[in-house]
Amino acid sequence: MIYMSVTIGTPLQASAFKVLLLGSGELGKEVVISLQRLGVEVHAADRYDHAPAMQVAHYSYTLNMADAEELKQLIEQVKPNLIIPEIEAIATQVLVDIEQQNIATVIPSAKAVNLTMNREGIRRLAAEELGLPTSAYRFADSLESFRAACDDIGYPNFVKPVMSSSGKGQSRVKSFDEVDAAWEYAQTGGRVNQGKVIVESQIDFDFEITLLTVRAKNAETGEIETQYCDPIGHRQDAGDYVESWQPQAMTPAALEESKRIAHKVTAALGGCGIFGVELFVKGDKVWFSEVSPRPHDTGLVTLASQFQSEFELHARAILGLPVNTTRHSVAASAVIYAGVDDTNLSFSGLNLALSHPDTDLRLFGKPEGFKRRRMGVATARAETTDQARELALRTATQVSVQQN
Repeated sequence: MIYMSVTIGTPLQASAFKVLLLGSGELGKEVVISLQRLGVEVHAADRYDHAPAMQVAHYSYTLNMADAEELKQLIEQVKPNLIIPEIEAIATQVLVDIEQQNIATVIPSAKAVNLTMNREGIRRLAAEELGLPTSAYRFADSLESFRAACDDIGYPNFVKPVMSSSGKGQSRVKSFDEVDAAWEYAQTGGRVNQGKVIVESQIDFDFEITLLTVRAKNAETGEIETQYCDPIGHRQDAGDYVESWQPQAMTPAALEESKRIAHKVTAALGGCGIFGVELFVKGDKVWFSEVSPRPHDTGLVTLASQFQSEFELHARAILGLPVNTTRHSVAASAVIYAGVDDTNLSFSGLNLALSHPDTDLRLFGKPEGFKRRRMGVATARAETTDQARELALRTATQVSVQQN
């Protein structure tokens, strides 16, 4: 039996294996911790100081990552082995150039980052090139074309900026009277204003899932194989995840179709790592929604449910190490919001929240809070998903956020 060799140096030494994280939120923070446990030197960058991942990385940098020159200078300074983009506001052409020049490996690939940072790119790939089932959609880049697209798709419909995440700039349009307001919100609410939106028809689905899909190298052959975590159910509010649970019950046929779709889209994107594939499910029918080439917010539940969380899976996969997607528990997660617009916040009630032996918390350490900003997450394990959800929600509400 021959195993492919993977070598990692020592952080802060000449032999260090370096990873540059572009975007340093709470998901990136968990990735940093997982990488450091495997001896990796981590450099974290974001647009503001003291972002969550910066607080645990070896080095941190504050810059405008959408500025091509600033980003290029940072990469030349760090000289990373791997680059992990975590947000949309990145000068992706720089990453394409870096990859083409073999300066560093972009995770999972520069192509994947380019396509998934933009809803137009990934939707056209999935629906038009791969022939995957999706909702009906139109793109619009002006108020006039947007009005026409809404009328063409029909009402209600969903409007999203082509570049945004976590519900930013998204809205549900129930009638023509709401069209102009939706356009304005899409232009101001997206993380990167591209002036273009996607209008999607409403699908009559029973539930939506995230199928965490891992592309990792086989330890013996070195060939990339695809593995799947158990499906994660989730509830959203205005496009933003509020709670998630694992596993989500679904028919065997729907699960197989979900895996087929996930395999097809992730294989087309290429590279190694974890992908959060979002899908709509009704009975045995499945529709592709979106894909993120990195850990997914709904996957925070895997901190309580799996032997290797989505963050550990991602770290292992991008380093060429074996992965284990096995779940050991039924679990759920629930978001803790700031509830206020302020800085220097305090969190109390932690002793009560953690009094149940099957609960846990992650407080992200964000330096500034907004009413709907995610500041932490509660997780819980139980016998059933309903019980786990109830316990996770109760745990989250027992944490109080105070202004100082």
